[in-house]
Amino acid sequence: MKIEQIQVGFMQVFCYLVYDEETKEGILIDPAGNEEDLLEHLRKKGIKLRYIVNTHGHADHTCGNETIRKATGAGVVMHATDDLYFQKPESMMFARSMGLATSGPADVRVQDGDELSFGNLKMKFIHTPGHTQGACCILIEGNLFTGDTLFVGAVGRTDLPGGSFKQLIQSIQNLVKTLPPDTVVWPGHDYGTRPRSTLAHEAKTNPYISEYMDE
Repeated sequence: MKIEQIQVGFMQVFCYLVYDEETKEGILIDPAGNEEDLLEHLRKKGIKLRYIVNTHGHADHTCGNETIRKATGAGVVMHATDDLYFQKPESMMFARSMGLATSGPADVRVQDGDELSFGNLKMKFIHTPGHTQGACCILIEGNLFTGDTLFVGAVGRTDLPGGSFKQLIQSIQNLVKTLPPDTVVWPGHDYGTRPRSTLAHEAKTNPYISEYMDE
């Protein structure tokens, strides 16, 4: 398995290209800007894109969906709750007011615990409400793509519609309690002292975990 962390768009989102080196089949997680560069990168590497995966429905993480979907034929994947919510007219108007493109409906709506395969790899969706009601983390062979749920040393904001600080802390606690400590954390933005971490490191150093963690 190969993971490439690529910062894209004017909101500097971390997009991830994850692919099976044997079959060259892969996914893009949150392709939210620089779409032509991403497409050229896929062509140069010979990657067949199977899915476009969104950690949540905010437009700064989904604004590249349509360009990538049209160019590659890859299916868009999102948790059902966020897919329904962010198709509402008021959600689309908010996205456009920020100068961001909107995404059409997902091709695949997932729920907590669902799994999808690409190449010889399998990804599992872990529902982590709090930043949005349909936010998910994606687990692939010990690598956790956390979107705006968990950052290095911080957590996602909860002051937008659908946000809940209580839910967010509960979601993060569940990750720490149920996944191996050496699980690698790949966040949705470069807000910390380094671009990736582990659950063990975050449990020790992230104040939103250490100060709120239930015994």
